[in-house]
Amino acid sequence: MFKGITRRWICSTILVIFVIISLIVTSLIFSVNYLLKDDVEQTLIGVSGEISSVFENYKAENSTAFLANSRDYVENFQHKDSMEVMVINSTGRVVLSATGFSYEDNQSFEDFTLAQSSGDGYAFWEGTLSSGENVKSLTRVITNSDGSVVGGIRYIVSMTEINNQIYLLSAIFIGVGIIIMTLVVLSGLYFIRSIVSPVRDLSDTANKIAHGDFSTKIEKKYDDEIGDLCDAITDMAKDLEATEQMKNDFISRVSHELRTPLTAIKGWAETMQLSGKGKLDRRTFDKGMGVIIKESTRLTGLVEELLDFSRIQTGRMVLLNEKLDILAELDETVYMLKDRAVNENKHLLYDEPEAIYPPVYGDRNRLKQVFINIIDNALKYTPEDGVVAIEVKYNAEDETPNIQITVTDTGCGISAEDLPKVKEKFYKANQTVRGSGIGLAVADEIMQLHNGSLDIESGVGVGTTVTITVPVMIDNDK
Repeated sequence: MFKGITRRWICSTILVIFVIISLIVTSLIFSVNYLLKDDVEQTLIGVSGEISSVFENYKAENSTAFLANSRDYVENFQHKDSMEVMVINSTGRVVLSATGFSYEDNQSFEDFTLAQSSGDGYAFWEGTLSSGENVKSLTRVITNSDGSVVGGIRYIVSMTEINNQIYLLSAIFIGVGIIIMTLVVLSGLYFIRSIVSPVRDLSDTANKIAHGDFSTKIEKKYDDEIGDLCDAITDMAKDLEATEQMKNDFISRVSHELRTPLTAIKGWAETMQLSGKGKLDRRTFDKGMGVIIKESTRLTGLVEELLDFSRIQTGRMVLLNEKLDILAELDETVYMLKDRAVNENKHLLYDEPEAIYPPVYGDRNRLKQVFINIIDNALKYTPEDGVVAIEVKYNAEDETPNIQITVTDTGCGISAEDLPKVKEKFYKANQTVRGSGIGLAVADEIMQLHNGSLDIESGVGVGTTVTITVPVMIDNDK
């Protein structure tokens, strides 16, 4: 019936509360029992103390004198309405009582025997009379001037009313304890249910999300931690749905990117094969081989990009770091892409700094990969007659000295909505331009591995500026 959180709550909380309430109720019952009976005992002690003045310096010349003195005390006893008083002679036999009833000769009084041996001169007894009434008694012995016991006075109080009060208060305490326990259980079950039910809904929703159903919604019932968890799972489902869509778009783009060069390579290879060896003119042959080489290079680059992305995802990308001149790598990249810019009627501007910059410590090929990716993107998104400008600056005064390479284009730009996401995996802001959509993600990861950064600023219709920051190598010998 109960399982999970409910069972743990019952075992850990309810049982503890039950034990605590039981201990409190038991303590209260014992306290009331003790206080009420102690009050009776104190009353008996107070009343019995009166005989000290009656029998002070008493000398019992004979039993008749003792009996006469005791009769005066009994007849003038002021508490006859609340307790009974009886006189016991030295042999333990009742000789007088306030009620006037006689007692059996063979009846013994335990409290009289105990009082004789008690240092206080009195003793208590509690029990049930032959009539069935529960009573409490106190017997105080009377001694003469020689210290000999001449008799005793016994005071008896009915405990029926006291016991009824004890039973009533005990019943009240137990009832209150049961009510408190019931309220705790009911409120606890309500509270646990308010947690367990949403958690079960969250578990079911998470299970559906795990099986690919990202459209599942969670009803937010409480504005608390559970509600925050509902919002978090809802946001997670939206993010997963968006990521899944981006992944599907990525697969579609990659498939298209792979198909295009493969189709070109296959088409020209079939053309050459069908035409026969030596039957193609040199111009057509050179054109076909150029297409095959170009598309093979493009295909190789795409595969390498996918492999790099896989290494980053699995944490297997390893840098081959060395001391290098970053400007030399940038010069080589610009030189490599210069012809492409000319062929596309675009202006690639770069003035190599005259100053000598300090070296950096990094992976030569990976840094060049970042430069190629950023400049390639700038050329792709820049229209004809557009400008791609590259500027280098050395920040020697920064806390960590670094070299900044800024690539600015006059292309279409990136919207404010897409800008925060362009470095995410699978994301591609402009679907009309070729590319897999993982180049920037790979470049950003490479820069992070170099303890550097890759920052992007852009505006629609204004263009884009990408800033690559690489820390310089510090000479510790200085």
